[in-house]
Amino acid sequence: MSAGFSAVQWNRRKLIYDGILIAGVVLFIGTFMTLGALRNPPADMPAWINLRIKAFGTCAFVMLTIVLTIGPLARLSPRFLPLLYNRRHFGVLTFLVALVHAYSVVDWFAVQGATADLMNEMVASPGYGKFIGFPIKALGLFGLTVLFLLAATSHDFWLAFLTPRIWKTLHMALYVAYGVLVMHVALGLMQENRRIFIPIFLGGSFALVALLHIAAAWREREAAQEHDRWLVVGAPDSIPEKTARIVTAPDGERIAVFRDGNQIGALTNLCAHQNGPLGEGCIVNGLVTCPWHGYQYRLEDGCAPPPFTEKLATYRVRLRDGVIEVDPNALPPGTKAAIHIGPA
Repeated sequence: MSAGFSAVQWNRRKLIYDGILIAGVVLFIGTFMTLGALRNPPADMPAWINLRIKAFGTCAFVMLTIVLTIGPLARLSPRFLPLLYNRRHFGVLTFLVALVHAYSVVDWFAVQGATADLMNEMVASPGYGKFIGFPIKALGLFGLTVLFLLAATSHDFWLAFLTPRIWKTLHMALYVAYGVLVMHVALGLMQENRRIFIPIFLGGSFALVALLHIAAAWREREAAQEHDRWLVVGAPDSIPEKTARIVTAPDGERIAVFRDGNQIGALTNLCAHQNGPLGEGCIVNGLVTCPWHGYQYRLEDGCAPPPFTEKLATYRVRLRDGVIEVDPNALPPGTKAAIHIGPA
């Protein structure tokens, strides 16, 4: 990427965030294993490995739940945007934690000389035709495979190679993996532990992810009220300073309405680079900055600063009766459309 774009992939803040993330994982797993060992001291090596399986598995599931909440949280409040900017690293670390969990399962069978039993359960189990009794390790392997594919394709090279549409479709498989892993955890834990905490934990995690996505979508739907065919955004102050509110046009197109002091402008939510979610970014040094790769555009006309040539579609905005409204019909890329509303 040219030096003309503000770097958002690697910087001091991001390194600190990653350090805190790793420390949190270590603390979670260490605390889990310590409390587990104090409550029920492992008598042999398989018991220690079983404790490791539970610790890393629980940590991976909690991390995956958090990953899926970051997107809607960032749409509901700009305070969560720092989490969004680091979501890829969070996802890769989640895969690594899940990989250790899977390795520990194999290790448990190997220590007892029962590797053949593991293979037989995966390949020839009669439980594939049932719900209760379905081979949970097959569910876990499916989820781990999806996490591997997403971690392996998280680099920008794969975004360009696969094209943004295919890449985004592939990464939507994370929701499928999450549903499968909920079943993996439920069928695994609830067979040996009938405490009410387990279904509450799983059901609560699933409900949290679902409700946050519904809330974010509902907020965008409320923001998309029409007034003389213009979309109602809200009072100028309802648009957070140097960030955006996203409204959805009747045709489903998402529009990012940014405020930079007394200037308000509306741009397509799709970054010209690789279709990144522009409205989840912020204004840096006077330029709208995409959270994925730091590509930048002028708010007034959607043009990247020279010498770059990328242009975004813009939308007409107006202030009517103290309310910002946006015309859902896109203007040609690079058209000046931002307005000034007086001192902010």
